[in-house]
Amino acid sequence: MGYTYSKETVMLVVRIDADTERRLAAMAEKTGRTKTFHAREAIRAHLDDLEDFYLAEARMRDFRSEDAIPLADLKRDLGLED
Repeated sequence: MGYTYSKETVMLVVRIDADTERRLAAMAEKTGRTKTFHAREAIRAHLDDLEDFYLAEARMRDFRSEDAIPLADLKRDLGLED
């Protein structure tokens, strides 16, 4: 999923633990990018994953409620009852 950069930005304040901040600072120093850049990229990447996860979860919930066949019924229909 590509991201189009926008000129409009907003500020978000996030509290992180000291170890995460040290790792972020080290990454910024190694890459010549800012901590803000790396934090923003990490949020974007994780947000994409979360959106995919919750979409899949919602689709599975809908599938289960509408189209699923209970296992006991399927076994009975196929003659596989214990």
